[in-house]
This record gives sequence, C-alpha cells and structure tokens, in this order.
Amino acid sequence: MGSGSGCIAALVLLFSSSLLVLIPYPAASLPLCTDSRSPLPQPTPLTFCPYNGTSCCNSTQDLRIRKQFEAMNVSDPSCRSVMKWILCAICDPFSGELFTIGTAPRTVPLLCNSTVSANSSQSSGSASDYCSIVWDTCLNASMFNSPFAPSLQGQAGLPMNSSSTKLTELWQSKNDFCNAFGGASLDESVCFDGEPVKLNATVAPAPPSGLCIERLGNGSYLDMVAHPDGSNRAFFSDQKGYIWLGTIPAQGSGATLEIDESNPFLDLTDEVHFDTEFGMMGIAFHPNFAKNGRLFASFNCDKSKWPGCSGRCSCNSDVNCDPSQLPSDNGAQPCQYQSVIAEYSANGTSSGPSAAKTASPAEVRRIFTMGLPFTAHHGGQILFGPGDGYLYFMMGDGGGTGGDPYNFSQNKKSMLGKIMRLDVDNSPSAAEVSKFSLWGNYSIPKDNPYTEDSELQPEIWTYGMRNPWRCSFDAARPNYFMCGDVGQDEYEEVDVITKGGNYGWRVYEGPLLYTPSQSPGGNTSAKSIDPIFPVTGYTHSEVNKNLGSASITGGYFYRGTTDPCMYGRYLYGDLYAENIWAAIENPENSGNFTSSHISFSCAKDSPIPCETVQGSQLPSLGYIFSFGQDNQKDIYLLTYKGVYRVVRPSRCGYTCAKENVTAVSTPSPTSAPSYASSLVYGRGSLFLAVASWLLLASLRVLL
Repeated sequence: MGSGSGCIAALVLLFSSSLLVLIPYPAASLPLCTDSRSPLPQPTPLTFCPYNGTSCCNSTQDLRIRKQFEAMNVSDPSCRSVMKWILCAICDPFSGELFTIGTAPRTVPLLCNSTVSANSSQSSGSASDYCSIVWDTCLNASMFNSPFAPSLQGQAGLPMNSSSTKLTELWQSKNDFCNAFGGASLDESVCFDGEPVKLNATVAPAPPSGLCIERLGNGSYLDMVAHPDGSNRAFFSDQKGYIWLGTIPAQGSGATLEIDESNPFLDLTDEVHFDTEFGMMGIAFHPNFAKNGRLFASFNCDKSKWPGCSGRCSCNSDVNCDPSQLPSDNGAQPCQYQSVIAEYSANGTSSGPSAAKTASPAEVRRIFTMGLPFTAHHGGQILFGPGDGYLYFMMGDGGGTGGDPYNFSQNKKSMLGKIMRLDVDNSPSAAEVSKFSLWGNYSIPKDNPYTEDSELQPEIWTYGMRNPWRCSFDAARPNYFMCGDVGQDEYEEVDVITKGGNYGWRVYEGPLLYTPSQSPGGNTSAKSIDPIFPVTGYTHSEVNKNLGSASITGGYFYRGTTDPCMYGRYLYGDLYAENIWAAIENPENSGNFTSSHISFSCAKDSPIPCETVQGSQLPSLGYIFSFGQDNQKDIYLLTYKGVYRVVRPSRCGYTCAKENVTAVSTPSPTSAPSYASSLVYGRGSLFLAVASWLLLASLRVLL
C-alpha cells in the first residue's frame, strides 16, 4: 500500500524492459550542513562558490559570501583565491563536519595538516599540508575582518575584528597557526584541502554468508526496549496494552527469555483501544529512568468508550479540513479514535525505579492527544534521542482510501505524515501556550526547524512520511536516525532522517513520482519541494507476489560482537514476506548504501526449536513485527512466532572469517539455502493458512 521517502543520497532511475537500477550519487554523513540539514540540489546554480549540484548553500547565501569576500579586500591575488575557497567551504556537502570539531563550531573549516596526511580520507589530489599552504600564501597579505583572529577561533558567528591585519600580526608562527586551524581526517571527520571534499571510492564488502538466529520465547510482541539501567533486562509490549519486564539469557547459555505474562509491568488495557488498526504502538523509557522512574506509552483510544480519550481532531481549520466532510471509515466517525502519548511512573518502590517490578497505571501526565481522521496509518512509535534527550514521535498520514487523499503529509500545519520532536522534561511556557496551539503538555525544543521555516508547526522535525514503521538511532553514530517508511503500490523505503527534511510523500513514493487516484485535499507540485530520497529500499516485485502486499519493518545497525561479519550493517525486513536485508554504507559516512537479501537459518541448538516452513528446514517467523536491541547491542526479531536473537554464524554453519569459533556448539549443515529466495517461489498458501483475525489485528496497522 504506500511509501514515504527519505535519505541523503539522491537516486537516479534507469529503466529497461526488465530492470530498475537505482544509482546513488555522493552525499554525506549527518549532520551534513552546519545547520544540521541535508545538502540539496540547487535549482539555480551558484555564481560565486564553485559548489553546483548538491550544496549546503542557496543563491542567497552564495551572494552573502561574495559580499563578505569583497569586503575583506585581500591584498594578494594568490591569497584571494585561497580565501575564496575557505569562505565557500561552508557550502560543501560536508560542511557540518568541516566546521565542527566535537561540539565547538569553527570560523573556518578544519585545514588538512601534514602530520596526518597519510591518514586522510580524502583524495582530491591537492597537496596534503594545506594548512601550511594557507600560511605561506597569505603570510604577508592584509585583509579586513580576518576569520583567523585568535579571539574568534571556535566562535563561529561572532563579529570579526574590523581592522586590516596579516597572519604574522595574529600568530607568532606557522606552528601556532596550524595547531589552531589544522587537523586530521580521523575518527569519521574530514578536513579541508582546498577542493570539494571527496571520499575514497572503495569496493563494498561482500555480504555475510547468512544470518543465524535462535528462538528465545513464544510470545508475540510489538516493541522491545532495553532497560535503561544497562542490565540484561528489557521491556516488551504488545498491541493490547501490556508491558512486561523480561530477563534476557546470555549468549550460548541455552536458556530462554524469562517473562511472566501473568504479571505485567504495566497494564493499560482499560485505556487502549485494541482492534484491527489500533492498540499500543510504542513505549519509551526516560534516559534517566533508573533514577526518576518515568516511562511513556503511545497508544490509541476510543472516545466513545473512554472519557479520558478526548483531543483535537487532526482534520481542522488550520489544515483546511472539515471533519463533517470526511467519509466514515469502517463504520468509525472522523476522530472517534485518538493517538495518545501518556506518562507513567515506576517510582513506587523504596529500592528505586531500577528495581521496580511494576509501574502505576495512573497517568502522571498526558503528553499528547490527537484525533485521527481515518482508521489507518498512524505510526505511533516513540523514541528518546540519545544525543538530545527529546522525545521523537512517528506519525503516519492518517490513512483513508490510500494515497493520502487530503495531502496531510505535505501540509506543514498538519501533524499527520510527520516525525515530531517534543521536550517532555519541561511544561510549556506561558509564551508557548499563547503563541502555539499545542496538542498537549510538552515544550518545544528551541532548535526545532520551525525556527528556520516559519510555515512548519513547531513540533515538526521532518515531514513527507507515509507511515514510518520502526525507527532507530545508530548506537555507534547517534546522528544516524534511520526509519522504515511503508510503501503504497510499488516501493518500500529506508530513510536517514534529518532536521527539517521533506521525504516526499505523496509527491513521491520512495524515488518514484506518485499520482494519487483522488485528491480532495489538493496536490503539491514536484517542482515546489526538495525531497530527500531513500538511502535504500525495495520494490514490491522483489518479494513474493502471491502475498498481495508488502510492508517494510525498519531495524537497526548491527553493533553487537556476536556476529562480526554483520557489524555495521543496517538490518531491516518485510512484515509479510519475512525477507531480511542487510544494507552496508560504502564508503562509511557517505550516505551511499547497498542492500543485499540475507539468508537466515535457525541454530540447531536453539533453546526453543524453530518452526519451519512446510516442506523445508527453513525457519518460519510468521510475520516480522519489529526488531529490537538489548544493552549488549545484540539484535532481536519480534515476530508472530516468537522472539528470536541473532547469534554466532557458525551455529548455523555459516562462515565468518572474523568469528572466534574456539567454543562452537554442535554445527548445523555447512550451507543453508536462502530463505529470502525460497519465498519468491510460493509462500502464499502458508500465509493464508496462519492468517487469523487476531493476527490481522496486529498487522494491518502497518499498512
């Protein structure tokens, strides 16, 4: 059924009679530009700075840089050329890294230093000791408002010294100068050597031979969150409204997941409306939960059955939508059902929240409530950002007949088809209450993109999503915020989420132009937006056509130590087809991803034997609802058939040269057929056999 879009790397489409090829062109890691936005293709070429195509500057910024350069009145022609490049480096697609070391902004880009030239990740072909070149070229050149003044180092944006100076008047020696402005291309950063930044083009490593999994539990869960105290425990929740606290066994122990489903950690079933499209969609625990006991749940409620289910309708005058004109959906009236985020507490134990076995079902605070126009596409996942501590809330386009007919995703005043970013540590100020029409009890982060785009509602972090289903932050690179966005007719996508990004839906379905069958809410022109396209994804033709549908389930970058050949790959899957992909970014931090189907098998010594596909030895998962990650960074699959964990490749007979196999348990067969490949040849009958109403209740929310 639908898709959003999103990524750093733009995609060029080449069509033949039998093949669709997606060719990425170079892009950069996040944050890309100095304002944390992705670089975008510029419709009007820059006339001063030599960064055409994808750039962090537009024509207005280009003109401002020209005026700044002319006002400097650099006396030496050779130095003038150098200074032009240095000022224009702010337009480089890598400017976010060129001008930032740690958290300190810089007045000029980090200049490549000869002491680290051998380790440079760049291959521009110019001299390696660029910092010395700048010093030698501009040594005796005078200039006004020099960006090299010592008082300005690390203080970008402050007024410069208006007097005319030379480098020799500001710095005692080349060594002092390069200690201040020089540096290395190390630790995933880059330095400036006088030309646009380029990464070395290397061959992507071959995909792992397969993914080995073990079955730890029989329960069917929708979400998993590692305990914030760093222990071997995790919280599991289901769609009905239960949250359980489980203990995870050590790798290789042969033990199973310990969950007592008769004693939930929190029972919200009285508030949660559980039906085919509704339920508890996500849980999140405050980063400081081990001390403050604060936890949050995202769920749906029915205002006709629960007095506490009452909020403003997402179809309202602000978005030019009249609820009385919306058709009923599956017998439900517009905004009969609501999306809710509520806060709860596990502070009721004297030994502290970390030791708590239960939480109180009484709401501490209602964070957010919004009425839904239709009965589908309302996402609902919530996550705390690891770097900022803010709560991210994933919301779909609202559903309807498909194709986002009211164009909510592109409407900057609508909360539908968005990822929101909320400050739940502070209540709204009086100024916020008077200025914004907030949807609940939260504050607006000061650096949300509305400060740069006044048309955006202040809660919005990104827009143009269709139905983001399962997002995650990379444990090794927290600025990589990955989301799977469910497709419409043709394409399922994985997006790298960035501040203020427009991910295209419903102008685009992934990288493909989309034409809605009906549009009572109006259309958005493709020429009027700068969409961020997916970094990877797959077409519906790549999965079993007999299933009749496809629906992506976003996952995680693998950062565990159990399978070293999987390290650094982004794992994701398809809900229906049970396909699993592993995407590798090459070069690292380039935004260029290559995905491969990954075969998977069940370890013969799995604590709980895996069910198999009829007529084969391949594991049958039923449906892949979500992925999970524990405090050891091991990856889990939450499926209809139970909870599975990624384990050592050798336990399934897969070969990984990096694996230490000194204590390998009984090996599986030395080779395992590709499960993903087997699905292409007819798994439809199996899915029809296991599909029941209750199962569909857990699945249709993803479409």
